[in-house]
Amino acid sequence: MQPWTMGARVITLLLACASPAVFAEASSAESRPLCATSANEDGPQVQETMLAGVPAILRIPAHIGKPPIILWHGFGPPASERAMMDALPLDNVDAVKVYLGLPLFGARAPDGGMKEVARRQAEDVGLLVFKPVVVGAADELPRVVTALQKNGCMQRGAPVALIGFSAGGAAVLDALSQGKVAVDAAVLINASTGLSASIQAYEKATGKTYAWSNASRELAHETDAVDHVADIAAHRPALLFLQGTDDSVIDSNAATQLVEHLKPFYGDRSQHLQLVTPAGMTHQWAADPAVLTEVRKTASDWLVSHHP
Repeated sequence: MQPWTMGARVITLLLACASPAVFAEASSAESRPLCATSANEDGPQVQETMLAGVPAILRIPAHIGKPPIILWHGFGPPASERAMMDALPLDNVDAVKVYLGLPLFGARAPDGGMKEVARRQAEDVGLLVFKPVVVGAADELPRVVTALQKNGCMQRGAPVALIGFSAGGAAVLDALSQGKVAVDAAVLINASTGLSASIQAYEKATGKTYAWSNASRELAHETDAVDHVADIAAHRPALLFLQGTDDSVIDSNAATQLVEHLKPFYGDRSQHLQLVTPAGMTHQWAADPAVLTEVRKTASDWLVSHHP
């Protein structure tokens, strides 16, 4: 069974394991500021909270030297805020890590849970699953950043860094193309490059043919990153694409094509645009200890260098 976002059995498993009670405890009950540090703490502090209505886990280092890093999980493992944090704690980067929950997942699973998501998938996986999850996550980002500013987690105007896996990577690319939040660095792990790539993966995983409509074609145009390279590269953020050579879910050619289309916009800053293809890396990168170690180090090194 392929761990892709759109596979009915995968969605069933994920939502069966996800409970709205996961985020019942919010850090708003804490007496100190949301991102306050303490020299008396051993290791990073971890807080579950809500940021502008978005479930989040904050991993706060003892010393904060950089603006926050915001991370989105995927539809397959890691498929939650907690799982993404376990995979990428990034403790050698002295920034607050903000692990966001995707819409329709975890605490925001729809009424009816897995049956409702399966119904949406059967009716129109592009408009009723991809759009609310991926575009919805990107649309929420400005409000999340404002909440981080209001809670003293970052200064106004400071650029954040973004990390996204699979569908979370598509959300990163959509957020970059929107340009509503200042971003100086991003890491994209086995990322979907938009609706077209996600539909291709869906059809491969399920054996079904997606029925395109005018609305879904428009959504593909709005979210396919290759159609928005000028917007994504407008401020030349440092972009690292980590695409597994053995990823049977996402076609690696999409990442290669996107990077080639981005290159002309980087000019003398070509070192700020990198595609790395770890050998043996599958879509389930977090389940392989050797690959996980490589992804952690590569992502951390990128952020240390490019997210000042």
